[in-house]
Order: sequence, then structure tokens, then C-alpha cells
Amino acid sequence: MLKTEKKAAYSLALVYALRMLGLFMILPVFSLYADQYEAATPLLIGLAIGIYGLTQGIFQLPFGFLSDRLGRKPVIVAGLLIFAVGSVVAAEAGSIGEIIAGRALQGAGAIAAAVMALAADLTREQVRLRVMAIIGMSIGASFMLSMVLGPVIAAEYGLSLLFWITAVLALAGVVVLLFVTPQPAAPRFHRDAQLSLKDVGKMIGNVELLKLSAGVLILHLVLSATFVVFPLVLKFELMIDAAAHWKTYLSVFALSVVFLIPMVICAEKYNRSKTLFVIAVLMLIVAELGLALSQSYVATFIFLVVFFSAFNFLEAVLPTTVTRVAPADMKGTAMGLFSSAQFFGAFIGGVLGGVLLGQDSFTSTFLWLALILCVWFVIAMSMNMPQQLASKIVSLKGLTSAEIKQFAQRMSDLDAVSETSIYEDDEVAYIKVKKGFDDAELDKLLNSKA
Repeated sequence: MLKTEKKAAYSLALVYALRMLGLFMILPVFSLYADQYEAATPLLIGLAIGIYGLTQGIFQLPFGFLSDRLGRKPVIVAGLLIFAVGSVVAAEAGSIGEIIAGRALQGAGAIAAAVMALAADLTREQVRLRVMAIIGMSIGASFMLSMVLGPVIAAEYGLSLLFWITAVLALAGVVVLLFVTPQPAAPRFHRDAQLSLKDVGKMIGNVELLKLSAGVLILHLVLSATFVVFPLVLKFELMIDAAAHWKTYLSVFALSVVFLIPMVICAEKYNRSKTLFVIAVLMLIVAELGLALSQSYVATFIFLVVFFSAFNFLEAVLPTTVTRVAPADMKGTAMGLFSSAQFFGAFIGGVLGGVLLGQDSFTSTFLWLALILCVWFVIAMSMNMPQQLASKIVSLKGLTSAEIKQFAQRMSDLDAVSETSIYEDDEVAYIKVKKGFDDAELDKLLNSKA
């Protein structure tokens, strides 16, 4: 990557991570301290945890479209400021209704689509996938860090300070964006990173993409619902002091990453994607059943490791599978719809967790989630996993119309090329290639001007 591309990648990853860190820190602690708020009920506690997913799912696409017209940075700044305002509302809240309003505002500052579009504006086609991967890894890192920091801060200083820190992190994101992230040229539409309305119908009609979207919805439903209840299990059933919960989460994540690596290697290197995918869903079912039946800390710890080993694997594999299933030139649309399903899953899970919490039985919550995961297991068994194809985005700048057509023909003649979509007006080609594709062949075609 060029120096400016590295700067863009790491600064935008930091902006995204700062926002997500604040958003996630509430997950492992809110149900522990929610009874301090006026009118708190189990349902409203669950709603407070999940409501950000509803507003984020609703507003992420409008924010992306606005960034096309008003510019990326102004829209992202506006989203971060809305997020900060929501954090302040929650920090000053005295009732559960005010917490819900603050969390809804946090989600309404939905900058995901705009950040991805800005990343595309600031990078060349040949390195864009690497940049998106860096941003994606920052999200995973912020989630793991939040599960450790949240319990520490809340136990020592309370939820109010946690929300104030979240507001400060959002403002820090504004500073990074304005003073570190490079300034883009005029916004352009990037089919690999942004949703195209005219392609939505095609993606909704793709059965395999629907299965993947259903999967990510259930995955985040189960995550949110589990953490409406699980912190209470640690505190009241296993008698683990709230200030020490971070030790459990840190140990669990460390072990889950150890198990994640061989699972990914087996899936990718040995072409066992579907087998490992189905096993991971089955691991989630086993984990929820185990959490329902566990009577000791050791058993609960083991099943939580099983849960996050599977969760981390699926969180990594699902987006990759979406990009392989979606046509090369509709990846942005497919990922936009997939992300919306993820956010709505978090909302439904929070509400469902609150409903189940109201039954005064932790066991029933985990059993219901295991049953929901069984539905996903059936869906996963019916999936047709795509070939292990790699996506490439190729700039066609400098080629004449005739040369572009000749380039397209030559690419289609290569056995290792699965799909080629040419957009002559944008001077871009979206290509999917099989294992063994020789990048030197592509460079040769381009350098010789086809």
C-alpha cells in the first residue's frame, strides 16, 4: 500500500474501533446495574441493550447515500456527534427510558457504510480488499477489548462514567478523522463497497445470500440475548464478583482465539468450509445447552470458550462467504443487506433476552437460544458453500474502449477466472478468480494494454 493508503486504512480502522469499543462495553455489564434506573423491567433492560441495532440498521444506508452527496467526512462527523450525544443522554439518565433513548441515538449515528465508502475513495482498487480487512480486524479487536474493559470500568465507577468514556471516544474519532485521515477527492460510487438500490432485488432473490443473512441475524440475536442473562449468572449463581468478571472474559477470549486458528486453517486450506461451518453452529447449540445445565464455574467457563470459539469463527467466515456468493460487482450491495440483518439480529436478541429474563429462569433463556440455533443448523445443512474464489478489483484507466473489450475477452478465456464484470464508464473490472490464478498474467495483460 502507498503511504496515504496505509494512513487511510489505520486511521479509519481506529475511528471505527473507537466507536465500536464504546458501543460494545455496555454488553457484559448493563444487566448487572440496570436496576438502578427508574422503571427498569427485564423487557426494558433487554430493549436498552438491543435498541442500537434497530436504529443502526435503519440509518446505516441513508447515511451512506448522504455521504455520496454531501461528502464522506461531514456525514461521518455528524454520525459520530450523534453517537456522542446519545452517550451523554445515557450518561445522565435517571430512568430506563432515558437509557433507551440514549442507546437509540448511539445507533442512529450509523457511520458503517460511509466509512467503507471513504476507505474506497482513498485506496486503489488493487489494495482495497486489504484495507477493508484491516478495518474488519479492528472491529473484532474492539469487541474483545470491550468485554474486558466494560466490567472493570462499570464495577469501579458505574455505568455513568462508562457512557461518558464512550462519548469521549466518539469525539476522539472525530479528531482522528479530521486531522489524520487523508482528504479524499470528490466521492465516487464503488460497487465493491457500497449498496446499489437497483441490485437489491437481485440480492434478495439469491437464496444462498438469504441463508447467510438469516445466519448472521441468528448469530447476533443469540449473542445479545445471551449477554442479557450471562452476567447475572456469573454474579448470582456462580458468585463471581462483578469487578472480577473481566478475568473470565479475558481468559475465554484468549483460549477461543487459540481454537479459532486451526478451525480457519482447516476450513480454508483443506477446503472444509461447510463442514466447519456446520460444526461451529453445532458448537453454539452445545454451548447454550451447556450454559443451561452447568452447575459449576469450570463447566460454565468451558462452555463459554466453546461459544466464543464458534462465534469468532462464524463472525470471520460469514462475511467471506457472502463475498464469494455475491457477484463480483454486487459485493457492496450484498454486504450492505448482510450488515442490516446483523444489526436487526442484535435488536431482536436484546428484546428476546429481556422477555426471557422476565421469566426468572436463566436456564430457560439458554434453552430457547439453543432451540433457535437448531433452526440455523437446519439452514446451514442446506447451504451450498461456494468455491474458494478470490475477488480482485482492476483499474482500467488508460485503456481505450477496444482495449477494454479485448481485455475482457482474454480474461474470460483464462481457466482460473470464474467471473469478469466490466464497467467501462468507471474504468473498473471486478473479477473472481480460482486458486492458482497467476497475478503476473493479469499484470501482463494490463501492462501490454491488452
